[in-house]
Amino acid sequence: MTSTPTSTPILPAELEDLVALFEVSGTDTPTPDDEREAALRAPKFGTVFTDHMARITWRHDDGWIDRRIEKYGPLQLDPATAVLHYAQEVFEGLKAYQHPDGSVWTFRPDANAARFARSAHRLALPALSVDDFIGAIAALVRTDRAWVPSGEDSSLYLRPFMYASEVFLGVRPSLEAEFLVIASPVGPYFASGVKPVSIWVAQDFHRAGTGGTGNAKCGGNYAASLLPQLEAQKLGFDQVCFLDAETTRYLEELGGMNIFVVMADGSVHTPELTGSILEGVTRSSILRLVADRGREVVERRIPLAEVASGLTDGSVTEVFACGTAAVVTPVGRLAGADFDHTIGDGEPGKLTQEIRSELTDIQYGRAADRHGWMRRLA
Repeated sequence: MTSTPTSTPILPAELEDLVALFEVSGTDTPTPDDEREAALRAPKFGTVFTDHMARITWRHDDGWIDRRIEKYGPLQLDPATAVLHYAQEVFEGLKAYQHPDGSVWTFRPDANAARFARSAHRLALPALSVDDFIGAIAALVRTDRAWVPSGEDSSLYLRPFMYASEVFLGVRPSLEAEFLVIASPVGPYFASGVKPVSIWVAQDFHRAGTGGTGNAKCGGNYAASLLPQLEAQKLGFDQVCFLDAETTRYLEELGGMNIFVVMADGSVHTPELTGSILEGVTRSSILRLVADRGREVVERRIPLAEVASGLTDGSVTEVFACGTAAVVTPVGRLAGADFDHTIGDGEPGKLTQEIRSELTDIQYGRAADRHGWMRRLA
């Protein structure tokens, strides 16, 4: 295995060199213009995909080879392919945004690339360089530039992933892997305006434990969250929040989002990264934006009991979650086996709305990118 790459910005000239490494094989069955335009008028998350995909192959003896853009299509897997038996795979999620001048940008891809490499290391997969990661998404976006939506708060969702592709049933790290990027046009997460969600706190299920894969972005963590999610939905809740596996006392994260608690004194708190929580790119960005406002930012272990009592006595004023898909999601109700609280007046809190607006304005080119987070792709 190679070492985890460092996260350094890539300059435009360097990006051109990275894109040039990818051989483009255009599809022989491009989506008709009218079908593509119809899909872009009403994009739905993860149901329609662009015409191509980026791909790089890895072999133990050769390293990363065959960088290419090829026709989007089914993968042919032998029944003994390692990933099907031992779940050796990782993935990422980020977006490409069309700016008012027609250019296409993405948000902090270097951070996604670095996390992808950390996840790969934890799953005993080869580390992909930041250069290859960003080169692949740029090459795909340029090939399928016509698929980037221009509607309000619409974007092209990018899904890089890697899986163990060796045909072998032995229990050891795979000697072969495939890295791909696929893309799907998506509309605003809240089509009819930002709506608070209701959260059920799971106390009988856990997403991850100490020493496990909680801080890696791998499918197994999400699979572990699905049954608790179903149970929460049966109770009438939108999402589920998990507690730590050791004590079942402290907030950790939702199935796919980090969580924040806003206090009456103006401070903003989020669970510290203990090794069982995924370090979200949106999470770290929000921490910076909150600090920019002069507010105290606290990363710590947050007891559920403290939050529940704070919602009763008013010391907790807002709760929100964050992630790539929804950016910032207000929480209007938090409940568990022995408590049920409406947060504030059940509507999005003031800071929640301000942070969401500020972050999306940066992503869509409507506000200055003072932290240098955006990278132009096309």
